[in-house]
Amino acid sequence: MNEPVKLRFTKMQGAGNDFVVLDGVSEHIDLKPEQLRRLADRHFGVGCDQILLVEPPRTPGTDFRYRIFNADGGEVEQCGNGARCFVRFVRERGLTAKDEIRVETAAGIIAPKMEADGEVTVNMGAPVFEAKHIPFLTGSNELVQPLDLDGTTVHITAVSMGNPHAVQLVADVDAAPVLTQGPSIERHARFPRRVNAGYMQVQDRGRIRLRVYERGAGETLACGTGACAAVVTGIRRGLLDARVRVSTRGGDLTIRWEGGDNPVWMTGPAVTVFEGEIEIDGC
Repeated sequence: MNEPVKLRFTKMQGAGNDFVVLDGVSEHIDLKPEQLRRLADRHFGVGCDQILLVEPPRTPGTDFRYRIFNADGGEVEQCGNGARCFVRFVRERGLTAKDEIRVETAAGIIAPKMEADGEVTVNMGAPVFEAKHIPFLTGSNELVQPLDLDGTTVHITAVSMGNPHAVQLVADVDAAPVLTQGPSIERHARFPRRVNAGYMQVQDRGRIRLRVYERGAGETLACGTGACAAVVTGIRRGLLDARVRVSTRGGDLTIRWEGGDNPVWMTGPAVTVFEGEIEIDGC
């Protein structure tokens, strides 16, 4: 077994979606999947939905590189709530004095901005509905498509917000089968890279309620990219206006989208919970 790794970390949350944030700018950090799983474990580690690693930029014109690891140790492309926590982290740690930064992610460049009221706005880029880029295996161009789940059929809209989402409408989000159905959707064969399963209840043209079963993490109290995916789905279906308040179990987010190739804008909280140090087995 290798020597244990001692890590300084910051615990943060955005609308209840919680993160362990690591400073890979000040020191080199390279963790194995089993070490990431231990760090995310709520009994034996710090506990979180995702681990966020801040690194120096590799792309010209960017300020940082942003890497995201789910609680299962797998690296993913994007995390909206994490992006808001990212900008608060780098400012609080003195890594930048900018209010708005450009950040390289596996899904492309994003630009989170600290607002005067302490909330953070993120340009999440334009949504992608083209199946091969989500990726989603289908022979149809329909916005709403049937998905077979062991004999039961649900109707979903597949969309990417830098990561894949399957969004379905429900009459009552509290009664939605998130925990029982979500795992089956996450690993459905028509989503080669797995998928986040979103359950959206439309309250009126400016408000929705949302629950998301996240790929590699299970149900979380909030999902930023899931909120974006749900809103753009509702707008494309003619159910929502361009500015929508999204209520999750962890808090509210505001999502704006003018349609077409315009970017999706997300605004919400980012909070530092505590800082600490932990020793993780070298595995």
